[in-house]
Amino acid sequence: MALAPVAGAIVGVSAAAAYLDAKYHISKDIKGIREQKAAQRALEKNAQGKGQSLWYQFEAQVRRLPPHDEAIWSRNGCYTWAETYANACRYGQYLLHNGVAPGQLVAMYMMNRPEFLFANLGTWSIGSAPAWINYNLAGDSLVHCLKISGTKLLVVDEDTECRSRIEAVRERLEGELGMEIRVLDAGLKGEIQRLEPERPEDQLRAGVKGKAPLFLFYTSGTTGHPKACPFETQRASGMTGRVGAMGMKPGPNGDRWYVCMPLYHGTGGTTALVCMITGITCCIGTKFSTSRFWGDVRDSRSTAIVYVGETARYLLNNPPSELDRKHNVRAMFGNGLRPDVWQRFVDRFGIEIVGEFFNSTEGVMVLFNGSRGPFTATSVGHQGIIDRWRFRNTYVPVEIDFVTGDLVRDPKTGFCKRKSYEEGSEILVQMPSEQAFVGYWNNPDATQKRFERNVFKKGDLWYRTGDALRRDADGRWFFMDRLGDTYRWKSENVSTAEVSEALGSFPGIQEANVYGVEVPGHDGRAGCAAIYIEPSHLESFNFNALLAHAKEKLPKYAVPVFLRIQKQQITMHNNKQNKVPLRNDGIDLRKIMESADKKAKELGRAEAEYDTLYWYPAALGAGKGGKDDKGYVVFTMADWDLLKGSVDVEGGAKL
Repeated sequence: MALAPVAGAIVGVSAAAAYLDAKYHISKDIKGIREQKAAQRALEKNAQGKGQSLWYQFEAQVRRLPPHDEAIWSRNGCYTWAETYANACRYGQYLLHNGVAPGQLVAMYMMNRPEFLFANLGTWSIGSAPAWINYNLAGDSLVHCLKISGTKLLVVDEDTECRSRIEAVRERLEGELGMEIRVLDAGLKGEIQRLEPERPEDQLRAGVKGKAPLFLFYTSGTTGHPKACPFETQRASGMTGRVGAMGMKPGPNGDRWYVCMPLYHGTGGTTALVCMITGITCCIGTKFSTSRFWGDVRDSRSTAIVYVGETARYLLNNPPSELDRKHNVRAMFGNGLRPDVWQRFVDRFGIEIVGEFFNSTEGVMVLFNGSRGPFTATSVGHQGIIDRWRFRNTYVPVEIDFVTGDLVRDPKTGFCKRKSYEEGSEILVQMPSEQAFVGYWNNPDATQKRFERNVFKKGDLWYRTGDALRRDADGRWFFMDRLGDTYRWKSENVSTAEVSEALGSFPGIQEANVYGVEVPGHDGRAGCAAIYIEPSHLESFNFNALLAHAKEKLPKYAVPVFLRIQKQQITMHNNKQNKVPLRNDGIDLRKIMESADKKAKELGRAEAEYDTLYWYPAALGAGKGGKDDKGYVVFTMADWDLLKGSVDVEGGAKL
């Protein structure tokens, strides 16, 4: 009889524990901590005491997996684990024979091909490492990236355009930098293939540990020349952790990861390497293409995909098809999945888990969200109560001046003001020392600029992320804006991400890129949205319905004053939006035309296509308003001249 109350108590305790776990996500945090430790233990086990080089992780997979299982799939050739290993050894031997010593870097100016991985693994085999150079770079930017890498050997893709860009600066590379250039054409591939696939000796890799780079990669360079960062060997477990966090299954008969994002870019490149060191088949897409994407995915039998920036939006913009769910993909991994796209993409293509992460080339602040449903959808990270407590004084929102970009300091104490996580702001990361930040390769001045001292107390040291985020009461992190993107209008801070999300949900708008523009006679910056309208909607597009939608979704001050209707979708090489050229053009129609003329000339086109600009005069106090408020109307050269001249004309600009 006494068992009934005991059983009831047990049920009650279990229910209470389940409630607390659901509310505070305790088991999730514990699982994450365990997975991190397991990833580190796996690295140590595979190394067999030989060292920290990831070459040993790759070798462990080669030993473990059936030699005839596929390691690499691509349209340019498929390779088994045994073939991939043999090629990696050959590339290592080639580099040794050409003077590359352990600890030196080898520059790779290469497209997405199996040879990218052969060369990368080959550098690891001899205790070296690659410098991943963006193959779209040319001229001064290209020379700059190669110069700061300090490499003396450059491996170039056989692609005609890649070779042309290198030939244009060959004299500078060979003369000023003393570089040797090797084009990986059919001849050189044949030469390397004829080498004996001898395994480089362990002694060559003895120095690969701690802060030794696994590879060198670069920032996007939107605000100047790209800066280089080393991905340190001691961070390897952070790279492989995505496998466990997303429930990925290594071979045999394991997952197959499709990567068409550039391999020189952190998201694509690290995923490809993770495949090689964890035993997952890497399926390489040469370039991202909306028309070829799902064909590649089906033909390669991929079960996971990689995305960056607007990738999902571009795929979603394709017309619906009966083939939308005829694939094996259950997981997607990447960063920059927009809130207005997230759920629509998951629902349409039947994705089970979205692995959205927040990080940067510098790798200082890392968040991850393995989202399997609506609760965590659209967030860039999720922390339970344990992780919130662990990082409460590590990731901290601080008040900043969005106009100057400076931290706001108390005039009496000189210290900064901490903001609440719910409100959010730029996140600072507490650093135990300067050495905790990998720094920019051969650029100490740029490294120092990322630090802030005496923030909350004398002598403390913090790293400025340059990103504004907020975290809600449930531990979900949401991206707000990039510092420099947020602009101030009507004495209010406007988040470009918030405005983009609102506009992106309006029918017919395929993409909205929001930024602030200077308006003569007005303080701050007015909102401008460069929007690309689906061609089938263009003729019937209702701009005033868009205005009503924006007013419903946004605060009054955040409703865009200007709209730039783009003739073409324009992104950076990694599918991320680029606001810099748009901000530079502003609302000066002459500048916009000059930019279009220049672009047409670069592309060899006879005529340029000019974007159309619309504006909402009532938002600037122009016109009478009320019944005469016509909403968004075409912005003309006469309107610009009136604004610039600060002329008060009936129906024109009133300043």
